Amino acid sequence: MSVGIINANGRLRKKDIYCISPSVINTCGAINACCFDKTGTLTEDGLDFQTLRPVHPPSNSRKRAEFGEETAALVPSEMPNNAEIIKAIAACHSLTRIDGVLQGDPLDLIVFNQTHWTLDEGNQSAEEETSQFDQVQPTVLRPPQNDRDFYGADEFAVVRQFTFSSALQRMSVIVGSPNAVSHHEMTIYCKGSPEMILSLCDPATVPADYLDHVNKYAQHGYRLISVASRRLDLNFAQAQKVPRQDVEADLELLGLVVMENRVKPVTKGVIRQLNSARIRTVMVTGDNLLTAMSVARECGIIRSDRKAYLLEHRPDSKTPDGRTVLTVKENVSADPDDFVDLSDGAENEVEKMLTSRYQLSVAGGTFAVITREYPEILDDLMAVCDVFARMAPEQKQYLVNYLQTLEYTVSMCGDGAKCIVLRLSVFQVADIRCVPTVIREGRAALVTSFGVFKYMANYSIAQFTSVMLMYYRLTNLTDFQFLYIDLFLATFIALFFGNTGACDYLARIPPPTKLLSIASVVSVVGQMTIYAAAQFFIYVWVTRQPWFFMNILQEDYSDSDLRSHQGTATWCLSLFQYIVLAFLYSKAAPYRQTILNNKMLCFAIALTTAVSLYITLWPAGWVISFLEYDPIPYFEDRLFVVVVSAACCGVSYLFNKIVIEDLILYRLEKWRKIRKLRDPTSTIPKWERIILRIGKDVSWLGKYAEIEGIAEKPKTNGFHPKFSNGKVRKSELIDQIDEFTPL
Repeated sequence: MSVGIINANGRLRKKDIYCISPSVINTCGAINACCFDKTGTLTEDGLDFQTLRPVHPPSNSRKRAEFGEETAALVPSEMPNNAEIIKAIAACHSLTRIDGVLQGDPLDLIVFNQTHWTLDEGNQSAEEETSQFDQVQPTVLRPPQNDRDFYGADEFAVVRQFTFSSALQRMSVIVGSPNAVSHHEMTIYCKGSPEMILSLCDPATVPADYLDHVNKYAQHGYRLISVASRRLDLNFAQAQKVPRQDVEADLELLGLVVMENRVKPVTKGVIRQLNSARIRTVMVTGDNLLTAMSVARECGIIRSDRKAYLLEHRPDSKTPDGRTVLTVKENVSADPDDFVDLSDGAENEVEKMLTSRYQLSVAGGTFAVITREYPEILDDLMAVCDVFARMAPEQKQYLVNYLQTLEYTVSMCGDGAKCIVLRLSVFQVADIRCVPTVIREGRAALVTSFGVFKYMANYSIAQFTSVMLMYYRLTNLTDFQFLYIDLFLATFIALFFGNTGACDYLARIPPPTKLLSIASVVSVVGQMTIYAAAQFFIYVWVTRQPWFFMNILQEDYSDSDLRSHQGTATWCLSLFQYIVLAFLYSKAAPYRQTILNNKMLCFAIALTTAVSLYITLWPAGWVISFLEYDPIPYFEDRLFVVVVSAACCGVSYLFNKIVIEDLILYRLEKWRKIRKLRDPTSTIPKWERIILRIGKDVSWLGKYAEIEGIAEKPKTNGFHPKFSNGKVRKSELIDQIDEFTPL
């Protein structure tokens, strides 16, 4: 069973894909849901600075702040509010110098370089850092020489830094100036997600159309960072002790930093491959919901042939039973020219029945509300929601765990930055192109493992049949006959069985994942019957030949006395049976390449066939002596054994092709699947039952959410989603999410 895994792992290693747990490669062959991080996975690792949108503070002429014009050039004299936004983005980061080179988050580096400020940490050498490690030495920031008069200071010191937190969605720094009139004059600069910064700002400093601008940029796929500040009356000692929540409040909004995060060139093709193979693709990101949806539409996770909806919540609105109000609204679909309508081209009724006609998107805050207040719809939500935005690392872990409870086999693909869920997923990859490769190799390994198992099972049963026939006449195969079969024939073939590479494409139908499936059992039993019948026929045929001589064992018999004509004929016939088994179970497309691509296995089959023909038809004296068997005296009779072997092999091939592959794997399995899908009490995967029930439209959410602009269809079955599977969902998963708060 390890043959498929070992060879698949070797092929992956040649492609620079390294598996930290090779034992789960077979599991990769059963993957039917792929979760992707966005930044650095679906999109490029780096960001491009696009523009800055400063905010004009309230004044005598305007009661509320307003957005200024977009600008890509950070010129202090053209900025409102004394260019505080430039000072903020120059100071609010976690950059540091290592060996004189500025290092840190790529986003911070890009934005900081736009300001043309300089950063000085004092210690420029390793010796200085070592000798002064216990001294508090703040980071010093200096504006360009020409702008220092504008800022009224030559340098600014970062007194304290509150590091970025995924849960808080922000970071901040407290900055002081040596040129300040009072040592109590400090400023906190804070940057983070637009939603979080909005909740921390004084409403008077926020433009009335703030969310409109945020949504406009997000819908075009831009990544947004909001920047805010606040004057503090603190001295140096107080700044080191003040709680974070006390200073990150009543902020003044300074503006928006707009970054462009381009989709990788390979992303669309990979997502298209997975969609074509009917593998569900899910985006799980910490970015803005509309930005995530824009990227999802561009790369094909949100499909053009399905409607897309946003599931949101209203924090300040409650239902009569005290739960937070949920809302559902339709979102613009992707460009219909970009992707193929897969549902219309479905190959069979099963695919159409298991295809959801819509997709949901949800943000982490709404997700937390649902897990706490609407646990009865979690199953349904997980089955049809394909974009999860503003997700904390713990929520990503919870999501993957929950998808597994719906009987999905889930993979998680990301760069691993601040993402604990990658430790729980099936595999880790650095490039999204590896995902189809890993799945194809997993399918090939799975088919190979099953093929080796069936080969060894049939080989053992065929040998057992031969021995039973010999025992009937108180004879047996000799030791060297057993040795030839076990060592030279079976082991030699099994050694190269797994060398066949994976197919070059992902098939729409996944391989069987159960070893004791109907196809496997019928295949083993059917081949056993064919081989037993052939051996019994040749056994009876030998006993009726005029040259046949019955070997009668004495009480003091030795191994050489085990020789008999029945044993010779049966053994020669079985040699070809073992060889054809390797050919039959070396399954090719749609999961593996043809056997002709496995040159070593072809060589092994050709060599063993040639040697077996030589032993059967033209055995030399030393071969007969070594194998200790009674040769069949006439060439015509030996040739008849070969003809019977060929006929047996032909029947085996036709049985495998017609009965197993056509009747059982295709027609019977398709009929059984449709029958199960039409029977609500059947044992189909949980997610399939959910899609069958709610996959046609989003009206099932009308019981729990306000559906905006969508005609709600009345329910006809009175079915409550909580009891769709007759089980209450796992309490431990609900307990995990109780720790989360709406973001």
